[in-house]
Amino acid sequence: MTVSLSPAPATFPGEASEFALAGPAGRIEVAADVPAADARAGVAVICHPHPVHGGSMRNKVVTMLERALRECGLAAVRFNFRGVGASDGAYDEGRGEGEDLAAVAAWVRAVRPGDALWLGGFSFGSYVALANARRLGVDALITVAPPVGRWPFDAIALPDCPWLVVQGEDDELVDPQAVFAWTAQLASPPTLVRMPETGHFFHRRLIDLRGAVKNGVRAWLPPLRDA
Repeated sequence: MTVSLSPAPATFPGEASEFALAGPAGRIEVAADVPAADARAGVAVICHPHPVHGGSMRNKVVTMLERALRECGLAAVRFNFRGVGASDGAYDEGRGEGEDLAAVAAWVRAVRPGDALWLGGFSFGSYVALANARRLGVDALITVAPPVGRWPFDAIALPDCPWLVVQGEDDELVDPQAVFAWTAQLASPPTLVRMPETGHFFHRRLIDLRGAVKNGVRAWLPPLRDA
């Protein structure tokens, strides 16, 4: 069944909205929402986990990451990579997914030209966010359970923006020690939050994830919109 979505608006929505954005592989299914606290001059675009393994913008870790950032005053945008939900196209091993992200980022910059652009992602989505952060010139980056060892992280041109990594110590899909070792050897290591007794999907730890993100980005928040 084809999902009916309205075209992307010319301005950022004033309430939670879902719409279709024109992307390189056809339409991209997008969900945008407004801050849950005093609005700041920033928008966070959040990438979901692996499409082949059921990842979508409705994933619980993705929606909790969105909630945390909206509670910090940021507007938030989630979207489905190509071939997921109502998005056109087919899985492209991270390459095309990066172009989908670039299309969403371009829309955000068109409707909020003066705002800071943040990227966030969970698992595969954190790889896509990190791999494209530098070329998109983002102002801050949050990567949750980055799949180090599963994707070519060593080939990525790293951004020079503030960067938070949140990693569960009992992750059953991503090797936590590989993540810790990789971040430690970087010339400019990110802020690392290690969450004990936490698996890949943050079962029973989603509220703790929310707190970790809010605390981790507090010093980087853009100014209030009416300041």
